[in-house]
Amino acid sequence: VGVGDRCLSVMQLKIVRSKPHEEVGDRCYEEGMYEAAKLLYSNVSNFARLASTLVHLGEYQAAVDNSRKASSTRTWKEVCFACVDGQEFRFAQLCGLHIVIHADELEELMCYYQDRGYFEELISLLEVTLGLERAHMGMFTELAILYSKFKPQKMLEHLELFWSRVNIPKVLRAAEQAHLWAELVFLYDKYKEYDNAVLTMMSHPTEAWKEGQFKDIITKVANVELCYRALQFYLDYKPLLINDLLLVLSPRLDHTRTVSFFSKDAMQHAAESRDAELAQKLLQWFLEEGKRECFAACLFTCYDLLRPDMVLELAWRHNLVDLAMPYFIQVMREYLSKVDKLDALESLRKQEEHVTEPAPLMFDFDGHE
Repeated sequence: VGVGDRCLSVMQLKIVRSKPHEEVGDRCYEEGMYEAAKLLYSNVSNFARLASTLVHLGEYQAAVDNSRKASSTRTWKEVCFACVDGQEFRFAQLCGLHIVIHADELEELMCYYQDRGYFEELISLLEVTLGLERAHMGMFTELAILYSKFKPQKMLEHLELFWSRVNIPKVLRAAEQAHLWAELVFLYDKYKEYDNAVLTMMSHPTEAWKEGQFKDIITKVANVELCYRALQFYLDYKPLLINDLLLVLSPRLDHTRTVSFFSKDAMQHAAESRDAELAQKLLQWFLEEGKRECFAACLFTCYDLLRPDMVLELAWRHNLVDLAMPYFIQVMREYLSKVDKLDALESLRKQEEHVTEPAPLMFDFDGHE
């Protein structure tokens, strides 16, 4: 008969009387005689030790039941981890429900799952716990971070439902590391970091820009310069919506600077188009609107597209000859430079024509030179 069998038989016959059952049970547990330990712990109703013993016997359901009777976080953890090691994730989840509600125990539980690569099972556990009465910020935060790494498609929905219950700075870092730009904008908005939200949308428009959200947030930025950057962004990315943006930004924009901003853009467009007629019409429009500085700037931006005689006529009619004088000085300098080059070429040509040709040798009829 084996040692374990002899020990069990003696206990059943109640021969062992010299030591308390619990102490004998501990000795059997340490020696790996789990059946004996199970009987002893059952007799003394030591549910915590009994639960530990049962997982060694593979009796996970009974281990969970006794953990519930023991009502000890330590026991729940021991049984939970044993279930994870045994890949009994349903029972591990039942135990985990009693662990994650303690904020100071959450990290150890998560590490145990993650170190063994059980990310899906950990996510499932945390998803189940969100409805618990004692659910705390750490649970919502850690689930958001797990989503950012392993199920990014679920993160935005999670944030929309529970953004007020997550640690936003911590989740912000996770979203940025995962390049989840739409989620990052959402969190910046909720955290009232409007400048960063706008910058993120302009830097990653394909993933992060939404018209209504952008117009709502841009009105709240602290740095007014972002309003002007937003104008340029719309001109480049959504030019047909620029009027809608101007409507919401008009209370914060300096109108003179805004007009200059668009005038500069119009001049640049005309210059790049290489369309002389367009450049001339733009110059005339500046005069009709009384924009003298824009008129002067356009002379140089569209310099090679404008006819000097037309510019002179417009400047004379609007009493802007003095303002246009730098332009005419430049035109005159170029003309004189061209004339000087032509004169130099002409002089060279004449010099070549007057080069003395060698006289031919003459001979008389007697054959003498």
